Amino acid sequence: MLRDLRPALVSVVLFTLALGLAYPLAMTGLAGAVFPHQAGGSLLRDARGEVIGSSLIAQGFARPEYLHPRPSAAGNGYDPMNSGGSNLGPLDKKLIDRVAGDAKTIGALEGSPAIPVDALTTSASGLDPDVSPENARMQARRLAGQRGVDVSIIQSVIDANTRRPMLGILGEPAVNALAVNRALDDRFPVAHPR
Repeated sequence: MLRDLRPALVSVVLFTLALGLAYPLAMTGLAGAVFPHQAGGSLLRDARGEVIGSSLIAQGFARPEYLHPRPSAAGNGYDPMNSGGSNLGPLDKKLIDRVAGDAKTIGALEGSPAIPVDALTTSASGLDPDVSPENARMQARRLAGQRGVDVSIIQSVIDANTRRPMLGILGEPAVNALAVNRALDDRFPVAHPR
C-alpha cells in the first residue's frame, strides 16, 4: 500500500512546490520587473513623496472644491475592507429613497436637473475611482467657482485626466477623480481651514 501511495504523495509535494510556491513567486517577480507601478498598487505620491492614495481605489472627496467620486456601498469612507455592492434591487425602497435623496442633493449642489447615472449609483466594488466624463463636466462649474478660475480651465484639467477606450472601442471613457483633484490642487490650491 505504501508503494501505491508514494507516487501520489510525491506528486502532491512537487505540484505544491511548483504551483503553490515557485510559480506565484516567479509571477510576482515578473510583474514587479515589467509593471513596477501597477505591481506596487498604482500608488500616487505628493511632492514630498508621501503616498496620498492609489489610482485604483476611490477616496471620499466631499469638500466643494473637489471632484466628487461615485457613491460607495463600501462602508463609510470607501473602506476597502468592506468592498462590495449593496445588493439592493431596483425596486428596493431603501435604494429608491437613497437615489432620490442623492439626486435632490446633487441637483441643488450642481445646479443641474440632468444628473448622470454614475453620480447616483454605486459600482460593484463600491471603490470605483472613476466617474464618467458627463459626471465630471456636471461638476466643472462648481469646481471653477470654488477654485476661482474659468470653467474652460477646469474642463481642460478634466480632459487631460480622461482615459479613452482601449483601441478606441474597448471600455468606456473614464475620469479618475483622484488624478483630477491632485491636478487641481497642484495648479489652483485652495486654503483649507485647519
